[in-house]
Amino acid sequence: MALLKRATTLLFGRWQVPLAIVAAASSVGCTTASPTIQTGPDAAVSFDGLHEIDNSRADIAWAVPDIDLSSYTSILPVSLGIEYTEVANKANTAVTRTQRGPYFIDDKARAEFEALVSEIFMEELQKSDRFRIVDERGPNTLIVAGGLLDVTSQVPPTKVGSSSRIYLSSIGDATLVLEIRDSETNRILARAIDRRAAEPIGSSFQTANSVTDSAEIRRLIRYWATGLREALDGFTQ
Repeated sequence: MALLKRATTLLFGRWQVPLAIVAAASSVGCTTASPTIQTGPDAAVSFDGLHEIDNSRADIAWAVPDIDLSSYTSILPVSLGIEYTEVANKANTAVTRTQRGPYFIDDKARAEFEALVSEIFMEELQKSDRFRIVDERGPNTLIVAGGLLDVTSQVPPTKVGSSSRIYLSSIGDATLVLEIRDSETNRILARAIDRRAAEPIGSSFQTANSVTDSAEIRRLIRYWATGLREALDGFTQ
C-alpha cells in the first residue's frame, strides 16, 4: 500500500510536467495467461474508475473496461522524473565498501542513467508499428506518462585498492510507474506499476565492473521499453 500511495503521488502530483522521456512498461515480464480486465459487480475498481487487470505482466495494472486505442495514431511521452533511494553509504573507504548495499548514486551516475533510460525508451517507441512520436497535445494523441521510483544500486561506486573484488547477484532495482491518458481530455485510460531488478544472466553471481553493470542495466531498461511498445501496439488490435 505504501508503494501504491507513493506511485499515486508521483502520478497525480507531477504528471503534467514535461521533462525528458521516462516511461514505464504496462506489460512486462512473463505470464502464462492472457491479461483480462475485471468486469461485473465483483470487479476491483480504483478510486478513479479503472478496473484491475488479471494476469498482468506488471505487478499492478488497471484500465478502463472498454479500452480501445485503435483511433489513436501518435504518442506524447511525458516524464514524471526519477526518484532515488536515500542512502548514506558512498563506499569510498575499505570499510564501507565491504558493507552491503544499496549504495549512494552520485550526480554523474544519475545523469548517465537518466540519459540511458531516455535513449532506450525513445528507440523502442520509435519502432512502433502504429504510433508516431509527437511533442505536443492534439487529436488522436495519447499521453504516455511514466517515472521511476526507489532506484537503488547494489554496486559500490568506486574501488578501494587494485585487488578489490565485489561479486553481485543484483546490480540494482527500480519501480516503474506508467499512465496512459487522452491528450485532449486528460481522461485516464490505463495505469501500471512494476518493480524489477537488474540481475546477471547465466549465473547467480558476477564480478562487478562498469561493462557488465551497464549491460545488465541496459537489458532491464530495454526489457521494460519493449514491453511498453508491444503493449501499446497490442491495445490497438
